[in-house]
Amino acid sequence: MARDLIHDNLNISSENHLMMAGVDTLSLAKEYGTPLYVLDEDKLRRNCREYIQAMKAAFGDKGAVAYAGKALSIKALYPIINEEGLYADVVSQGEIYTALAGGFPGEKMIFHGVNKTPDEIAFALDKGVGIFVVDNEEELCLLDSAAVAKGIQQKILVRITLGIDPHTFEEVKTGKIDSQFGAGVETGMAKELVAKALEKQNLQVMGFHSHIGSQIAEVKPFLDQVDKIVSFVKYMKDELGFTPEILNLGGGFAIRYTEEDPAVDVEANIKALGERLLDQLSSQGIQLPQVILEPGRSIVGDAGLTLYTVGRVKVIPGYRTHVIVDGGMTDNPRFALYGAKYTVVNAGKAAEAPDTVCTIPGRCCESGDRIGEDIKVFDPQVGDILAVLSTGAYNYSMASNYNRVPRPAMVMLKNGSPRLVVKRETLDDLIANDL
Repeated sequence: MARDLIHDNLNISSENHLMMAGVDTLSLAKEYGTPLYVLDEDKLRRNCREYIQAMKAAFGDKGAVAYAGKALSIKALYPIINEEGLYADVVSQGEIYTALAGGFPGEKMIFHGVNKTPDEIAFALDKGVGIFVVDNEEELCLLDSAAVAKGIQQKILVRITLGIDPHTFEEVKTGKIDSQFGAGVETGMAKELVAKALEKQNLQVMGFHSHIGSQIAEVKPFLDQVDKIVSFVKYMKDELGFTPEILNLGGGFAIRYTEEDPAVDVEANIKALGERLLDQLSSQGIQLPQVILEPGRSIVGDAGLTLYTVGRVKVIPGYRTHVIVDGGMTDNPRFALYGAKYTVVNAGKAAEAPDTVCTIPGRCCESGDRIGEDIKVFDPQVGDILAVLSTGAYNYSMASNYNRVPRPAMVMLKNGSPRLVVKRETLDDLIANDL
């Protein structure tokens, strides 16, 4: 094979076409049109099982996994997540509604959010959401008042910020002291929030939640997180007499987007994390609580790709080659947001070594509309189908109708067969809410 396709569910057919999960991507583009999101159900399930097995190996029946729906939230995903034994991390009324519509039980949901509205809180309580992750004092009071009014005893986790700065995009760091998320340990806000939470009669404090960031390839930041959270657990035991029944360590494991990206060994990372946590808790005389991880990107990211059709190739001598596609920042805003890098394959000439360095703009009237810059693709021509790899996470979930562009369809592959799981938006869909 002339190039690294970076994921084990991709290969090349005898016709030189890119195959995903045994399905010809050119046939998908022909049948469903482009842009088109493609999701491999078997790969997604393997990713779920890798996490579940690693957590059970590290923590026995105290290990659990919650899928972070912000990465991708569609009805067809939640039956799979439920069947594989995961909880669901939800961050809005819309994600709760989608998960419920997909048959996911409310009691297995963990509800995040830095500014949950009163309507969202009431909705989540009515739907029996299992755990709220309380982010601040204002939310604590709103939730307690709503729980009192409904006569509910609601389980919560208190979100704390540990002051860890992992090596990742600035825009996806969430564990810094000056983050909008959670209550800072170093500032004393975390202790204050926990103390006030313990006073609420209709809220049952189950433990703590901590999330340090996303797309983290190294294990060290997670080990640092363990050290700091155990120190905080000991502090809360000594100061407030409270010992958590749950520690939610968030998510953040990276996936491969390019050949240069390292392959993260999820099993090894969780093993190391488990050993560190067990050792730290034992040294402090603290019993192991339930431990939850919340992967999102590393469940769906490498299970997805996006197909585009080249509409124009613009060569500017002495400058660059623009390979303009029929999608862009409306279906994948990650390059525009923080310069994210991707691997792009000419799906009809997949075995050929890439030979053209190009910028891949989208169709929007925006200079920043890019899939990427300085990307190598083999001989891109008008009408070719380009496959952008690793787009299962944070593409459809962040898609927009900028320039009144309809959002793409999505197909899911299983046992060599595709099925439509998200319809392509129509022009009527674009004006459905206009008055």
